[in-house]
Amino acid sequence: MRSLKNISIGVLCLSFLSSCNSPKKETTSDLNNYLDALVKPIMEKNEIPGLSLAITVDGKHRFFNYGLASKADQIEVTNTTLFELGSVSKTFTATLASLSQINGTLNLSDPVSKYMPELKNTAFDQIKLYNLGTHTAGGFTLQLPEEIKNNEQLIHYYKTWKPDYSASTQRIYTNPSIGLLGVIAGKTFQQPFTKAMTENVFSKMGLNNTFYEVPAANVGQYAFGYNKNDEPIRVTPGVLANEAYGVKSCTQDMITFVDANMGIGNIDSKLSAAIINTHTGYFNTSEMTQDLIWEQYHYPVTLEQLQKGNSADMAFKPNPVKEILPHQKPITDVLINKTGATNGFGAYVMYVPSKKIGIVILANKNYPNSERIDIAYKLLSYLEKSEKL
Repeated sequence: MRSLKNISIGVLCLSFLSSCNSPKKETTSDLNNYLDALVKPIMEKNEIPGLSLAITVDGKHRFFNYGLASKADQIEVTNTTLFELGSVSKTFTATLASLSQINGTLNLSDPVSKYMPELKNTAFDQIKLYNLGTHTAGGFTLQLPEEIKNNEQLIHYYKTWKPDYSASTQRIYTNPSIGLLGVIAGKTFQQPFTKAMTENVFSKMGLNNTFYEVPAANVGQYAFGYNKNDEPIRVTPGVLANEAYGVKSCTQDMITFVDANMGIGNIDSKLSAAIINTHTGYFNTSEMTQDLIWEQYHYPVTLEQLQKGNSADMAFKPNPVKEILPHQKPITDVLINKTGATNGFGAYVMYVPSKKIGIVILANKNYPNSERIDIAYKLLSYLEKSEKL
């Protein structure tokens, strides 16, 4: 008969071996420490006053807030602090156009001039609506010329604009392109663009702290951005600002938007379908697939490829594209992302639908895309290896 002492030793050994072979249990402290080590050095290096980061894993949310929304007033960043999204705003414009297509009032494969009669007998007879949403219309400049101050001047600009390239041959990142798609999408709802967006997208998703013009009651939540000279600044709206870069939002709302892009959440079925359809693949570039504004990578993707796809060369130079025919239906085994910035703010959104993991980073300083991507990519890898939130 074995002694109790020997039995106890055996049980202890089995318990130890079991603990060694079981997956590591993620703790709140572990994640906090990991994020601090990623975020704080970049904030210090770039003199970023405040940053809010949100994570979703299977629809469960975690928020991590750093620093100040206003240095003068010493207001701390929270989940509801409003940041300028910059070009991440374009993903909402794409969503409204996609919703109009679901409603049957717009077809993204139609020529632009079908919806803008004043542009008939111009280049827009050959340019399709999806060209406007994929930066492939033929060579718009990044911004509208500064002298354009009203709608009459805007229409004259489009009438007289001459493309540098045939549509669907080159990707050139541009605001006038998505801006025009936004104008058309608003018209199909028979509403001004911002009202159409607020009533048909923001409200139906429960994004109650997402705005084009921040209401007086919410101004206290609106962070100050800080420019290169560390001066407080907020965006000065111009023509097509709302359609291209005008949204102000918070991590609490944006992580809900990310969930919707991964098919998580209880929202209107038409809107849900419209959101997913913005992941349609239209063109292949050397580094990624261009969806309707969103940029898509086969997953897994290397950090190097992700950095190249978000590089200055990809953003500011013509890049040859190959149209995917038929257009690629939305798939889940991909990484989808979008960067955004104004003079005082920097934003980044990344998610992997098949993993149901998403990340939003909002800051009140425009700092390099490469550093936003580095934080998000390393965090994504960390979350994949650890247990669920």
